[in-house]
Amino acid sequence: MPFPRAAAVSPRLEHLEHTGSTNDDLVARATGTDAASWPSLSVVVTTDQRSGRGRLGRSWVAPAGSSLAASVLLRIEGVPVERWGWVPLLAGAAMTRAVRAALATVPEPAPEVTLKWPNDVLIDGAKVCGILCELLPAAVVVGSGVNVSLGDEDLPTLTSTSLALAGVAEPDADALLADYLTELSRLIDRFTASAGDAEASGLRAEVQGLCGTIGTDVRVHLPDGSLLEGRATGLDGLGRIVVRSAADSSTTAIAAGDVTHLR
Repeated sequence: MPFPRAAAVSPRLEHLEHTGSTNDDLVARATGTDAASWPSLSVVVTTDQRSGRGRLGRSWVAPAGSSLAASVLLRIEGVPVERWGWVPLLAGAAMTRAVRAALATVPEPAPEVTLKWPNDVLIDGAKVCGILCELLPAAVVVGSGVNVSLGDEDLPTLTSTSLALAGVAEPDADALLADYLTELSRLIDRFTASAGDAEASGLRAEVQGLCGTIGTDVRVHLPDGSLLEGRATGLDGLGRIVVRSAADSSTTAIAAGDVTHLR
């Protein structure tokens, strides 16, 4: 098993030499005739994903062996659907902590690892991981793509980075995935135990503490095509980002939008 540490955390982990999309693979398994044998925290993982996709329909590709693509099945019980918006944020928070652990041995000054709302992970402002969630009946498939050993010439955008470029001499994808799954399990357990009450469980404060978007001037491209510029002031009880408009100081809680941090 190429991922022994992660397999010790997950009740079922399937490693694929290569695939089109781990999200598609896990959705098929979690909704097929054998669905009952795929419990919560089951994983499909590869280091060679050839048809990955991100938020807003963007494609996500990387040279074979240079990235980690993993999809995790979360069976959500006892939580009202209107609170499920916290799941992408909790996944992003879990990955933020896993990436911080991966960078723990990097010499000072240590890179800053933060969560960008709703679920990108940034190293010194550059994207190292994106997350895409897909809803199923009573479950969510959480897909993540992490740039592990990409060099400058392979980065998908000018605003991307990798663990290797951030200074990790020998990135360990298995340790990263195991840390992510451990943290994700902890956060989701608290989420479900509180019936999705992010305030009472302390999850709202915890995620806000990791989120570099809070306190930053942002430009938000909203689903209706309009733009909103202002200061991100916090998260509301449903995980929406609250933005105070630069134009008139009114506040808007945003559930979906493409956020750009302004310098």
